[in-house]
Amino acid sequence: MKHPPGLKGFLLAMGLLLGLLLVATGLGLAAYLALSARLDLPGWSVLVFALLVLVPGAVAVGRLFPWLTDWYYFLPALAFLLVFTLYPIGLTVYLAFTDYSGKRNGFPDRSTETRVVAHEGARLVLEAEAQEALRCDPCVGEVVEAYAEGQRARARIQAVEGATLLLDRALPFTPAYVARVNAFHFVGFKNFAFILSQANQALFPVFLWNLVFALATVVLNGLVGLVLGLVLNNRALKLRNLYRTLLIVSWALPGVITVQVWVALLNYNFGAINRLLGVLGIYPIPWLNDPDWAKVAVLLVNLWLGFPYMMTATLGALSTIPDELYEAAKVDGATPWQALFRITLPLLEKPMLPILLSAFAFNFNNFYLIYLLTGGGPAQEGRLATAQATDILISWAYKTAFSAEGQSAYGLGAAISLLIFAITVAISLVNFRVTGALREVR
Repeated sequence: MKHPPGLKGFLLAMGLLLGLLLVATGLGLAAYLALSARLDLPGWSVLVFALLVLVPGAVAVGRLFPWLTDWYYFLPALAFLLVFTLYPIGLTVYLAFTDYSGKRNGFPDRSTETRVVAHEGARLVLEAEAQEALRCDPCVGEVVEAYAEGQRARARIQAVEGATLLLDRALPFTPAYVARVNAFHFVGFKNFAFILSQANQALFPVFLWNLVFALATVVLNGLVGLVLGLVLNNRALKLRNLYRTLLIVSWALPGVITVQVWVALLNYNFGAINRLLGVLGIYPIPWLNDPDWAKVAVLLVNLWLGFPYMMTATLGALSTIPDELYEAAKVDGATPWQALFRITLPLLEKPMLPILLSAFAFNFNNFYLIYLLTGGGPAQEGRLATAQATDILISWAYKTAFSAEGQSAYGLGAAISLLIFAITVAISLVNFRVTGALREVR
């Protein structure tokens, strides 16, 4: 069989390779689940089983489609795509429709571990009252894990009578202990309904600030970068290379370190900025303690971090404008301001527009700045504990997933992530529509 030409051939090859990886992964997972019921296998054994299927599978598929062997160098890339991109996406979508959390994580609750004193088929006799030991009321329908040395199995409770458990299946070994499993369940759209029910306390104010934060950052950074780029592009400016070097320092330093320095500088009691204001006779400003001032602080710190990028991009775009245009404009009697508004800015529009759009997309999900500078705070009245004054959508999702009400609410955090994805796609489509970014592509 000859290799199909063009895009069709490429898509067919990628489909076959991805299918081979999925089949090998599925069979490896099935082998792991089948053997883990009897053997205490480590999680990485799934990869071993998958490789044992993948290698002979690749040989068999290569004999069936000889032309496909030329594409086998894509297998590592597709494997990484499957593990680090497709799997997290699929897992996030799945968890968004469950009540998966710190309390419901699918693992046995070791605090309920109870010794089994007798075992006969599907019937277990515990050393204590089942409801009290397993902390379940009612216990019918709960999942338990029974285990002995090197063996473990799960089953569902069908009936409880004192210290006796009746399971839905007989265990293939004699268990020594049993523990209740913190099982999670499919809840449909319950997470999304909860998010919408609390929209006035979280979704709407967080989304509004997220939009303002991203837009204001792009406008401020873009304007400052444009002005500095225009100034430093002037060849008559002395020491302009020194100025470029000094102004780019904040971009060259690691952002994590820079933000931590700003946290110290903006401290209400001991920060250098408030101490300087005190010397000038100005009352200290609660930069990180007041909801409104905290937002101003976030924008100012992000300006410090982002203007060098915009300045460098502006300088790069200005270097592509021919000097002959300015010379011709000067001959025609144009003033410097006319040259700026009639030549420079119009010619900067096309190269700078994609940069501004990408900056908006980046800052819309700029998690590390919010997390390191304010932690999403300070607290604001009428808002959820996970959605405070400077929280943006992504930090709200993170805090919900890892610290909601003192526990981890992964399912709820995954649902918020899906909403963020939908909002981001909608905003991107509006941006492309308004700016005509896809017009030339078509």
